[in-house]
Order: sequence, then C-alpha cells, then structure tokens
Amino acid sequence: MLLSLGLIFTIGLVLGEIFGKVKLPRFVGMIVTGILLGPFVFNLISVEILNVSTELRTIALVVILLRAGLSLDVSDLKQIGRPAILMSFIPATLEIIAVVIFAPMLFGISYLEAAILGSVLSAVSPAVVVPKMIKLMSEKYGYKKRIPHLVMAGASVDDIYVIVLFTSFLAMYKTGNTSLGSILLVPVAIVTGIIAGMIIGYLLSVFFAKFKVRDTIKVLVILAASFFVLAFEEWINVYVPMSALLSVMVIGITFLNQSEERALRLRDKFDKVWVFAELVLFVLVGAAVDISVALNAGLLALALLAIELIFRFTGVQLCLIKTNLNKKERLFTGISYLPKATVQAAIGAIPLAAGVESGELILALAVLAIIITGPLGAIGIDLTYKKFLQLDEEHKETNPNLIE
Repeated sequence: MLLSLGLIFTIGLVLGEIFGKVKLPRFVGMIVTGILLGPFVFNLISVEILNVSTELRTIALVVILLRAGLSLDVSDLKQIGRPAILMSFIPATLEIIAVVIFAPMLFGISYLEAAILGSVLSAVSPAVVVPKMIKLMSEKYGYKKRIPHLVMAGASVDDIYVIVLFTSFLAMYKTGNTSLGSILLVPVAIVTGIIAGMIIGYLLSVFFAKFKVRDTIKVLVILAASFFVLAFEEWINVYVPMSALLSVMVIGITFLNQSEERALRLRDKFDKVWVFAELVLFVLVGAAVDISVALNAGLLALALLAIELIFRFTGVQLCLIKTNLNKKERLFTGISYLPKATVQAAIGAIPLAAGVESGELILALAVLAIIITGPLGAIGIDLTYKKFLQLDEEHKETNPNLIE
C-alpha cells in the first residue's frame, strides 16, 4: 500500500506538471498516471486502495463543493437572478435528453442506462471552472456584468442537479421502479438539501464566532460536518429525499455570508487540501478505466460527445436570452460551460460498481469526456477571456499591468 501511494504521489505530480507545462490541465496527467498504474496496465496500485476509491472520490467532491460555496456571495447571486437559475438546469437537461435520444442508437443500451450515462456526462467541472472564475473575479474581467459569478453559480448548482438526477436514475435501475414520481422527488431533495445546509452552516458560524480555534481546525470540523451530512442522507432518504452534496455547498455559501474574511481564509485552506484531493481523485478514476473499452467505443463515442456538447452550448445560449450580455460574452459563457472532469471522476465508476450492465462503457465515456472537454474548456477560457470580457474600468486604473 505504501509503495502504491508513493507511486501515485510521485508519478501523478510529475505527469501533472508535465501536462501543465504544455498548457494542458494537470488532471489529465493524473488520469494517465491512474491508467498506467491501474489493474488494466501495470497493476501497481494495491487492492486496499482500490477498495476505498469510491469513498476517496467522494471526499474530493466534498472539498471542491465547499470551495465553490465559499466563493459564492448571495448578493451576487441575487444580482444575476434568472440566468443563473436557468443555467443550473437547462443546459444539463438538454444534454441528458441528447444522450437519451442518441446513446441507445449508437451503443444499443437501454433508455434508462442512457439516462444514467447522460447524468454522468452532463455535469460541468468545478475543478476547472471554479478556480478560473475565481481568478477572473480577482482580476475583474466581466465583473460589472457578473459573468464569472454567473458561470460559477450556475455550474456549481448544475453539478448538484445532475448528481441528484444520477442518484435517482441509478435507484430506478436497481429497484426497477421507473415511475414519474421518482423524478418529481428531485425538487424536494434540492429544497431539503438547501435548508439543511443553511442550518448547519449557520450553527457552525455561531460556534466558531464564540469559540476561537485555528483555521486548520475549522476546516477539519467543516469536513467532519459534511461527512456526517452525507451519512445522514442515507438514513433520511428512506423518509424524505435530500441532496447532501447540495447541503455541503450551501454550508460554504452560508459561511461566506456570515463572515467574508473568515470564509476567504478557509477557502485558502481548502485550496491546499484540494492539491491532495485532486491527485487522489483523478489517479483513482484513471485506475478504474479499462482502456480497451474506451478504444472500442471509438468514433461513436466522439460523435455522442460532440452531439451532447452542441445541446449543452445551445442550452446556455437559451438561458442568456433577454440578458445584457453581448455576443462575445455569450460565446465565452458557452465555452466556460464545456469542461467536464470532477463529477465524472467522482461518479463515473459508480454504475460499474453497482452492477449496471453498461457500466464499463459509462466509465470509459466519462473518462473520454474528461480527457477531451477538460483541456478544451480550460484552454478555451484562457484564450478568450481577455478578448471577450470587459475589464472593470476602476480595476483597470489600479492594476494597469493586467492589460496586454
């Protein structure tokens, strides 16, 4: 086990840095590390680590959702309003519909399996989007129209929406219950998740205001609370549906709105935790991939990916109708909604572990989506934000070096 961890850390970091040097996302190098070290190539990762890979991926997802929540100011969300709400579900819904229509035609899978696949593929990557939008906020690009806020808010809730749908579709597959009532419970899960997150976030804020502890201790307490919420979800869902992952993000949002200074300090701490979580997440998802399945999917997989991205991009443009964004800003927003990575890495292997017949195909397509759209979206954001977004004039005066 120790040898496996040493190889994961060393090779994962080295390949991540190499990919970063050539202007590709570091997580692609980490996925390649997992594929090479995994059981389908050199088989150098111990069984003990592979057996807990699902739990480790969940921990990484919790970290990124807390980071996103600690960056989302409610006042900014109120200013964005309708477009943020629409972008939290319309692009993902259209993408899932596209997969449900075309995946059975291309791969011969059932419509329910296609719905599971669509919910895996349709989430935007917070690992790509959140850091880049935080960077744009700090540099004040698109700041006046709150474009980075819009993208980050919509993408963060989009992830939760998709994960709740994924959980519902997977439960239908396991139980054989495909009634409409199962889907109608999704809004209930979202509302209960928000309420639970607000209550827990407020109680923790009050606790930290009265009892002074180091920020590192705060991070551990928040993580512990998040894990308790996830464990509680398994029990409460028997009676009332609840999205624990949405609760986790709302905990972060509540913290930010109770004390911005404290929230920013905690976000910096979570950024450091993410360095470890990101490495473990992407290496382990790479280790779960049977590369032969991905290769066999071939051109059909690329065709499906292209179709769903067209549906997603169209969904974003529909959400921006009657907004004050110009054509370049709308194009940038659509590009920002393309990258996939974190959620696909966190849930892509679950259908395979749950015994879904097309589980290997779902995982292979999830990894293919990460490898293609992750770099595509990340590079697209970097190449276009200075050309398509306006730099805030007040910020321009005090930070002239940001202008090229």
